[in-house]
Amino acid sequence: MKHSFITRHRRKAGMAPGSLFYTGDEKELQTHMHAFVYNSESVEEADVARIGDIDPGTKGKICWLNVTGLNDTKTIQDIGQTYQIHPLVLEDILHVDQRPKLDDADDSLFMVLKMVTLPSGTDNPQWEQVSFIIRKNMVITFQELPNDAFDSVRKRLRENAGRIRKSGADYLAYALMDALVDHYFVFLEVLGERLESLEDRLIADPGNAGSGPGLIHHIYQLRREMIFLRRSVWPLREVVGGLEKTGSGVFQKTTLPFLKDLYDHTVQVMETVELYRDMLSGLRDNYLSALSNRMNAVMQVLTVIATIFIPLTFIAGVYGMNFEWMPELRLKWAYPAVWLIMCTAALFMVLYFKKKRWL
Repeated sequence: MKHSFITRHRRKAGMAPGSLFYTGDEKELQTHMHAFVYNSESVEEADVARIGDIDPGTKGKICWLNVTGLNDTKTIQDIGQTYQIHPLVLEDILHVDQRPKLDDADDSLFMVLKMVTLPSGTDNPQWEQVSFIIRKNMVITFQELPNDAFDSVRKRLRENAGRIRKSGADYLAYALMDALVDHYFVFLEVLGERLESLEDRLIADPGNAGSGPGLIHHIYQLRREMIFLRRSVWPLREVVGGLEKTGSGVFQKTTLPFLKDLYDHTVQVMETVELYRDMLSGLRDNYLSALSNRMNAVMQVLTVIATIFIPLTFIAGVYGMNFEWMPELRLKWAYPAVWLIMCTAALFMVLYFKKKRWL
């Protein structure tokens, strides 16, 4: 995946600024548009087949247009022309390895965030970039894959739960970001369970740490996921903090307390990530220590065995020399005497090692 990603970026090199080129995983996903148009009294939900069918701001309604699948750059370009989105913004939407960021325009906000989801029945995270365009009466979201973290927001819109349909587009944007951050907590819970499982596995049998199948592989896999999560959360905290300072007037004063609460959530996620990183580093050190202790124990046993056989090998070597006039060679008691000497030496060394607690 890394190689193909670099290859696509190499193909993009040299293009003019604002050129539309999708840098993500080239899956055969058709670009799909789905819209919610609502106010406090009613909500309309439908798939959008043709660009321009939605006229945001009519009759005081709020529009949420969700675009899934970024392979079709022609459709993305049409969306940009219809809703007057700057070409550089469209380029950032299709460049899906962006760092989470916030750009403030005169009458709109552009945000790039990272979303993590857990496909049903698996613990393997699915990361993707989500781009937001927030205006006074409209929110447009662009995502790569159909699975997302926004089902709770859709449910609240359909059921008129809470204050989401009584508020503006700024509160809708907050609700979407809050759902995204909540899924970070879900992912952290899964990471915590995996971390505890590895820790229990290491503590239960530290002597066999090196023989555990895939233990070090799981440790480093968790470490990679933690690094990616940290890279996503650190800038997210800056983005949420910057929303309170934007000069575009998109976010109203009534929404600012919710943004502060969202900022607290991002700080909590960051603290949990740092805690898990420390635990993972300690687990890795414990694994390496257990592996080193096990190797030392093996080397100790081999050293003791070799030490016991050194004098025996010396005696056997002396009497194995092919000299004709060696003493004791013609004596009847010479053979059992040599065996007695060798057994006594071995027994003495074993007892000595036990006294020194080397065995």
